Amino acid sequence: MENENLISRGWPAPAKLNLFLHIVGRREDGYHLLQTVFQFIDYCDTLDFEITGNKRITLSGNSTEHPLQDDLIYRAATLLQAETGCNKGSHIHVEKKIPLGAGLGGGSSNAATTLVALNHLWQLGLEREQLAALGLQLGADVPVFVHGHAAFAEGVGEQLTSIDPDEPWYLLIFPGCRVATAAIFGATDLTRNTPPITIRDFLKDGGHNDCEAPVRLLYPEVAAALDWLQTCANARMTGTGSCVFASFKDRSEAESVCRKIPAKWQGIVTRGTNQSPLMARL
Repeated sequence: MENENLISRGWPAPAKLNLFLHIVGRREDGYHLLQTVFQFIDYCDTLDFEITGNKRITLSGNSTEHPLQDDLIYRAATLLQAETGCNKGSHIHVEKKIPLGAGLGGGSSNAATTLVALNHLWQLGLEREQLAALGLQLGADVPVFVHGHAAFAEGVGEQLTSIDPDEPWYLLIFPGCRVATAAIFGATDLTRNTPPITIRDFLKDGGHNDCEAPVRLLYPEVAAALDWLQTCANARMTGTGSCVFASFKDRSEAESVCRKIPAKWQGIVTRGTNQSPLMARL
């Protein structure tokens, strides 16, 4: 680790699906209280790290649309430095596959992979819970990516209970638009009083997504993708994003439906996984 030019490649930052999303209340500070299940999919961005000794954090790759100080990868790395007093730096290269604004958690996953990888490569020795607490400062979804296991989430998404739902094949449709999360959570027609359920309730009935109604109203492209996929399977929307999905028992069935998707949309066939690919890499 003394080599300032250590290069470590191929750190996965997997996408996630919200298998359901219920809004069960709202805190006085405006944050929504929710229940959801996060499950990873084997569809990932990839991060490479070059460790340096000059404390600088630099980025490259195909996701540099944000100012550096606003990028979640940069913020994760500099937060880790600040919290530990680490004097090392890194050049981080990211190859993005996960569509932006799709509700697949790409930004949060990038931040989590940065925390986990640099904790290892900088030899900081922080425990998983410590990294998750740092991740929560960056976004409510970051801790589940740090923990790396499918989870039933409550609170603002940070109270996690590991679960092991089925791991089917999924067909995802990305209709090409980005959904603004703040607009959905601020929508007047968003249901905010869904009765809480238990893990057993979810495993029995599956739940629904309270954000679907306002997204349908504000984003007709998402409504069209949902309606199209609903003719083939039980279509759902993930998180507050624009990506919709359905589960299938085998890959061939998912690929068969994928071939029928209108050309204006992007289809993705991938496998659900309860253990994050990041944990396998670590």
